[in-house]
Amino acid sequence: MNNKSWIFYTFLLVLFWGVWGAFSGLPTEKYGYPDQMVYIIWAITMLIPCYFSLKRDTFDKRGIAALYGLAIGLTGAGGQLLLFKALAIGPAYLIFPVISISPAITVLMAYFILREKITPLGGAGIVAALVAIVMFSLPSGDADQVDYGPWLFLAIIICLCWGVQAFLMKRASLAGVNDGTTFTWMTISGLLLVPVAFWMMPGSGFDYPWQAPALTMVTQVLNAVGALFLVMALSRGRAVIVAPCTNALAPVLTIVLSLTFYGVLPSLFSTIGIILALVGSTLMVYSEEKEPELQRAD
Repeated sequence: MNNKSWIFYTFLLVLFWGVWGAFSGLPTEKYGYPDQMVYIIWAITMLIPCYFSLKRDTFDKRGIAALYGLAIGLTGAGGQLLLFKALAIGPAYLIFPVISISPAITVLMAYFILREKITPLGGAGIVAALVAIVMFSLPSGDADQVDYGPWLFLAIIICLCWGVQAFLMKRASLAGVNDGTTFTWMTISGLLLVPVAFWMMPGSGFDYPWQAPALTMVTQVLNAVGALFLVMALSRGRAVIVAPCTNALAPVLTIVLSLTFYGVLPSLFSTIGIILALVGSTLMVYSEEKEPELQRAD
């Protein structure tokens, strides 16, 4: 079945993650709130979309559902915790470009393992989107010389984790695991790693004004709901299209909102990224609409 509803859920994902990206840094910027506490609150907020997803879908008790669900959840949440460690010992302006390549991992796995087809037009869109994602992560100024150490190794692991996670979401849907079950296991996995986040946190995470956790809660709900829409988009669309499309378009909305609310002008790299993201995503969606005969691989 060629299900075009992936476009709708991709749009919702871009909307939620784009807004989240624009305001997610406020708790840390305004109150110095630790990243580990942000993770903990995010894990808790996952319960909200999880509740609504289970009202829609019956929980799948099969072992294969648990296996895929835990793998998806742990690669996502584990990658997030590793990111905190990487940022503590390495430069963010080099770490994020490495991590931004994760959709390429998803595309390659979907193409070679799931045998998902790519039209020439769709392939051009994928390349444009992947280049756009890297452009969004490049620093706007000259970077100082840095030593390449453990942070680079961690960044590569995070890239692999998040690339594999998106692939596993698609693979789980092909195995008949419904969205609600997958997201429930993602929620459980995130909560299981909360003690690790507490262990990684320097000092206490409770010596902050109430506005810090409240603001974090609001922004992380957007993140959690966006994660559910990612599961839903990947279960309906081809991973070679959905993964680069969502990762390219969400930063575009983030930049637009940052310009509107903060007056922050995009760098040259970000401007190029916006153009490539819009062109690439248009090509991918158009190629899907013009190629109805393409079927999902079993």
